[in-house]
Amino acid sequence: MIRLEKDGALWRVTITRVDKANSLTAAMLAEIVDAAEAAVGAGVRTFVLTAEGKVFSAGADLEEMKSGLSSDPVWERASAAIAALPCLTVAALNGTLAGGAFGVALACDIRIAVSGAEFFYPVMQRGYLPQPSDPPRLEALIGPSRARMILLAGARIGAEEALAWGLVDRVVALRALTGAVETLTADALAAETSHVAEMKGLFRPQERV
Repeated sequence: MIRLEKDGALWRVTITRVDKANSLTAAMLAEIVDAAEAAVGAGVRTFVLTAEGKVFSAGADLEEMKSGLSSDPVWERASAAIAALPCLTVAALNGTLAGGAFGVALACDIRIAVSGAEFFYPVMQRGYLPQPSDPPRLEALIGPSRARMILLAGARIGAEEALAWGLVDRVVALRALTGAVETLTADALAAETSHVAEMKGLFRPQERV
């Protein structure tokens, strides 16, 4: 349910659980961790996270939530592994982003969303807590009040509002998503691996946000 494609210095991780709205299981999150950790030292200059279908991810698998997935450390391992990558990381959001799936998207350097995507994190409604690193990362991107709107008030926002808030960095048509990712990753892919890593190191590590 996680597909890893390696194209030279570009690695692409795709969530492929379309029949379940790409909801994430512990095993799927562990695969994302494995892919991100394997990319370190492998000459990867761009790491792209995306999904099949019209939804990026509905968040956690509801059946596994009943057996403790909400508090499983694999969520934090996944976001931390992505945030620690010494390369350009891009979340290519092919559709709606919800719940715990926010973590892996927030850990990326850039988020591109398709028009029509929605963004919501219904932890207040469902009685769960967000993953520990998600609120500070969300607050760093969109500010404290808007972060509280999403987490405490359960706000559901569209792609254009997400762009205006700074939650995503670009909104494109679905057919243009692949091209938009190629454009944004071209310079990093053409550079030396060490240079990409050095440039990434100039920014405050996201895992400390």
